[in-house]
Amino acid sequence: MFFAIDLDTVTHGIQLAVAPVFLLTAVSGMIGTVAGRLARIIDRARILEDRIETAAAQADVNPAYDELAQLRRRGWLVNASIALLTFCALLIGLTIVALFIGETTEMQILRVATICFLAGVSCFLLALMCFLTETLLATRILKFGRIRKT
Repeated sequence: MFFAIDLDTVTHGIQLAVAPVFLLTAVSGMIGTVAGRLARIIDRARILEDRIETAAAQADVNPAYDELAQLRRRGWLVNASIALLTFCALLIGLTIVALFIGETTEMQILRVATICFLAGVSCFLLALMCFLTETLLATRILKFGRIRKT
């Protein structure tokens, strides 16, 4: 069964559906940034784990264990951010499909598109909150040249 679709309707549907694509661009950039932070967390954790394994008679490895615990928290936040960003991208993709289908067919799908879009934006905002929290944790453990009290 073929549908007779007007070219102007298809053109308008594409124009309407393209607007959320800009959010997808932001999401992909954020995923790249957050994945980079995850890689750095993993690298640092591996260094600390090696340091703990090679420590002679467990000589004062408590700071390394403390930092590993902080890295675990940061890793959890980064993973949550990546999951939320991925879910955001899926919801925005569904929004694009819904807008295009709603514009080019007789289906009343505006409510679905609205819900998908708002849920996607909400996921994006939650991912940004996870990212902000992770960066605050990362900078909190830095010494910035302060002399350690021994």
